Order: sequence, then structure tokens, then C-alpha cells
Amino acid sequence: MSQREQHALVLGGGTMGVGIIAMFLAGGWKVDAVSRSTATRDGLPAATARALQAMGKPADMSGLATYATLAEAPWAKIDIAVETVTEDLPLKQKLFAEMETLARPDCALTSNSSSFPISEIGKGLKTQNRMMGLHFFMPAHLIPLVEVVRSVHTDIALAEKIGGLMSALGKRPVQVKKDVIGFLGNRIQAALMREALWLIEQGVASPEDIDATVRLSFGFRYAAAGPIVQKEHSGWDTTCAVAKVIYPDLCNADGPPPVLQRNVDQGRIGFKTKGGFFDWNDESIAKERGRYERALRKCLEIFKDEGIL
Repeated sequence: MSQREQHALVLGGGTMGVGIIAMFLAGGWKVDAVSRSTATRDGLPAATARALQAMGKPADMSGLATYATLAEAPWAKIDIAVETVTEDLPLKQKLFAEMETLARPDCALTSNSSSFPISEIGKGLKTQNRMMGLHFFMPAHLIPLVEVVRSVHTDIALAEKIGGLMSALGKRPVQVKKDVIGFLGNRIQAALMREALWLIEQGVASPEDIDATVRLSFGFRYAAAGPIVQKEHSGWDTTCAVAKVIYPDLCNADGPPPVLQRNVDQGRIGFKTKGGFFDWNDESIAKERGRYERALRKCLEIFKDEGIL
């Protein structure tokens, strides 16, 4: 990576792209953002400024340049590319094939895909050794963890170098050593979500009480210790005994429960449509987003105090 002026290309200017752009700008990088949408490009400076302000950083947009196509970007200067477009495998494959022809040989090509293995995205391409998943969590400018996901083709030294780069930008990278679907965070999160939704489906508890149970019991502890260390505190003998009783009764459905499918079919998908499991309006959405960001910043301060970040 250049030690003079470091450049990142972020492909896509949606919610995830904005947070990633803000992360790079806050770290002193130049960012070249690519989006086909004129409206998205026009809105990027203001959206990125808000993300930087949420990080407690100056809203300096002088390092941001926007382009309508990949070919327009200054590829000779770009050290790393991060693709953040919609979860559409053929589209991602097409864009990676194009980036491979444009990027310098030493430019890392990464995807923020939350589900597709990087080996599928880069399938058939010649330089899969420099391709990896770089999975951020929403909102990317505030959530500290990022997953560096390798395929069997990925150069391990390069993956570790990208992890170091993320550390320098204030993130906590984890190395995902096998290219499994969903990586670490989304696999663990999906297991919890499947059980939570089926408990709602079966009438065991309300959505409000499911959220309260997670936030105010084991979720409360997870801010202090992850599930493995937490059980080091409490004892694996108890966990082993409980597993024999509870695990056989857990949901193992291979698809979404009817309660979720009905919501989606009815267009009740959350903030986007002002209705999900809860009803929303502009005022309540703004209030909840503000509360959520304040809570995340307080958690960040805890991790900084502990020296984790």
C-alpha cells in the first residue's frame, strides 16, 4: 500500500457504502466512490458528512470523488476496492470481472457481501488470490468489527495485511479462514434470529418481550464478554448439561416462519415501509435511529476504555 496518499474505491453508495466511505475518510484516505445513480452520487457528500459527525470526526469531504462508472475511476492510484452493491450474485460477478481488468496487480479486490462466498463471486477469474470478503456490519461507520473472509485461493499474507489496514482505521478485524456461507457474524446471528422468530410464530412471546430478553439478559453480558469467555465464567459443565436438554427442542426449520413471510408479503419490512413487527412514522424512526446511534457510541467507549479498539 502506498505510504503517501492512500486511495480506496467504494463501489455502491447505499447505507453500507456511506459508512465504509466515512471510515476511510476519517482515516485520512482518499475515496473514489462509484455509483450509476446520479441521485446517489449527488447525495453522497451530505450522507457521508452525517456519518462522520456521528463518529465525532470533522465532516471534511475534500477527499471524496464520485464517478458513474468503474472505468472512470483513477485505478492507477487505488490500493483497495470494496464492493457494496445489492445482494445479486451475477451482478457482483460481473463487477469483479470488470475490476480485475482495471485494477493494479497489487490492488486488493474485496466484497461486503453478507451471504455470498468470495469464491463464488470471483469464480473463474484469474486473480482470485487478491480477492476476499470484507464484511462490515450496519452501520459500518460505528460497528467496530469487520470480517476478512478468505477463499482457498486468497493469499493469506494479503488477507492479514488487509486486516492490519482495518486495525489502523479503528476496526477490529477477524480472519474467517474458511469461505462458509454467512461467515461468522451472520451465521451466529441467523441461528438466534431463527429461534426468536419461531418463538413469535408459536405464540410463546411477543416481539417486545423477545427483544427485552435478548438485550437485558445474555445480550447485556455480550457487551462485556463474548459467548465463549462468558461460559468460561459460568462453567462449561452446565452448558453441556443444558445442551442435552434444550438443543433437541430448538427450531431447525430450513426457511422463514409464516409470521415473517406474511410481513414481507404485506410490505411490512421495517423502517423502509414504516411497518414491520412494529408501526413507525417519520418521528418515531428518527427518534429510534438517534437512540440506537447513541447506544452504539456508548458501547464503543466501553471497548475503547478496555483497550479492545
